[in-house]
Amino acid sequence: MKLTYHGHSCFTVEDGEHRVIIDPFLSNNPRADIGPDDVKVDAVLLTHGHGDHVGDTEAIAKANNAVIVAPFEVASYFGELGYQAHPLAHGGKHTFPFGTVKLTIAFHGSGLEVGGDVKNGGNPAGLLVTMGGKTFYHAGDTALFSDMKLIGDREHVDVTALPIGDNFTMGPDDALQAAEWVHAGLTIPMHYNTFDLIAQDGHAYVASVEAKGLKGKVLEPGESVEV
Repeated sequence: MKLTYHGHSCFTVEDGEHRVIIDPFLSNNPRADIGPDDVKVDAVLLTHGHGDHVGDTEAIAKANNAVIVAPFEVASYFGELGYQAHPLAHGGKHTFPFGTVKLTIAFHGSGLEVGGDVKNGGNPAGLLVTMGGKTFYHAGDTALFSDMKLIGDREHVDVTALPIGDNFTMGPDDALQAAEWVHAGLTIPMHYNTFDLIAQDGHAYVASVEAKGLKGKVLEPGESVEV
């Protein structure tokens, strides 16, 4: 599995044959290294309906004839617009040609921001994405919750991305506890430094993770890691 970070909470995940993108907030992301026209994927995976996660979903799905995999209400919204969409709900998983996606809980919001209005975005989620025999836990936007320990104990998580920005999600201290509970092979910080309100020191966070005997890595936008 190869992961490439594109700023904020956006990653592409590939196994040499297939590629997916998670939370493609690119066009209005000051830290993004690519734009939607650069994306070639089989699927778009969404954790929830907020604009800084849905981002360029429509443009990418249309250009790639890609399926949109998302929590039920978000998938239903895109389905009504005519896109291929596959709905999931917490605890549910499905195997696609590119791999398996399972939704976990996340404590946040999920309103779909559409033309100045807010539609029902259902429940926010985290994603367990298995491709090429490896599992990536993208926690989505979330607070710390104790079932992260259950996820870590029940799933073999090779790599996790955890939000550290604070204010809207966990901050570094809570994200450190999350890293201990998930005990992935590699922990990557995300959802920080996109805006002043969520400014954090990713390297300091990784140092705290490694002080607990775990492996961590800061990925700059455009940087990749293989697991």
